[in-house]
Amino acid sequence: MSRSQWKGCFISRSLLNEKKILKKKEIIVRDRHSSIPLFLLGKYVSIYTGRVFIRIYISREKIGFKFGDFVFTRRHNKKVKKSPKPKKKNNK
Repeated sequence: MSRSQWKGCFISRSLLNEKKILKKKEIIVRDRHSSIPLFLLGKYVSIYTGRVFIRIYISREKIGFKFGDFVFTRRHNKKVKKSPKPKKKNNK
């Protein structure tokens, strides 16, 4: 279910103080569910994945999306099946 249009997009409280944020070189975001506001255009943002911070650049195309859309939290490793080793012949 999507969010109602009359409510607007969700922005966390840590991002609402624009004056403090615009002075910083790099912004740290821990709320992956908040939307990317317009005043972050052209800034670098470090988003916390639960393990490490990943640095992304906010371009015009990313405005309005969620921070979590650009950062992956899980590693999906494909298990590679090893081919069976060839049997050694006993030469006696």
